[in-house]
Amino acid sequence: MATGAPIHTNMLPRPMPTNSNILTLTQWFSPAYPIGAFAYSHGLEAAVLTGQITNGPALQDWLSDLLDHGSGRNDCTLLRAAFNSPDGAALAHLNATFLAFAASAERQQEVLLQGAAFCKTTQSIWGGPEGAYAYPIAVGAAAARAGLDVELTAAMYLQAMMSNLISAALRLMPLGQTEGQLILAALTPLCERLARDTEGARVDDLSSIAFLSDIAAMQHETLQPRIFRS
Repeated sequence: MATGAPIHTNMLPRPMPTNSNILTLTQWFSPAYPIGAFAYSHGLEAAVLTGQITNGPALQDWLSDLLDHGSGRNDCTLLRAAFNSPDGAALAHLNATFLAFAASAERQQEVLLQGAAFCKTTQSIWGGPEGAYAYPIAVGAAAARAGLDVELTAAMYLQAMMSNLISAALRLMPLGQTEGQLILAALTPLCERLARDTEGARVDDLSSIAFLSDIAAMQHETLQPRIFRS
């Protein structure tokens, strides 16, 4: 894949998602799907322990910036690229590009281990070629093989990402479950917008200005004691 090539090349109308498609995505992004997402906080643990996130509004602001200006947008862009990749060589190149954008060793570990677990489980149930990729790339490639709607896949991927981080926050700070769900509901329109707006994005558009999140991920590498792996 040339890095300057448009990610979205299919000009045909997208098929309407069926109930079966939606239920497949619900299964993939369920906390019960065995990718170990519960073990990762994406640097959130360090941000809480250093006092950068102290309450619900601060958490919502942090997660909103992460989505719009950091790994959320990049994950969505690369998920779409994987969906449109023509072959394994293009996916391998995309995977290497993704890893080059990981801001820390723990971020790389987070996406590689979750991606490998996702590939193993999904291939066992739905089939597909052997191999493992970083998590958003694995999801995009699997969605293409299954004929799923890429925009819906991307939106549900981002919502699941936010749900997992809010679940982590519940264990790290005084945040009630209802307040956590209110934050998730408030972030859902942003997940939908990013899934829509990244259509037509290019690999050259990858960027991140969520610097505090990147720094928190680096700080977490030496944080002791700690609950999460990232």
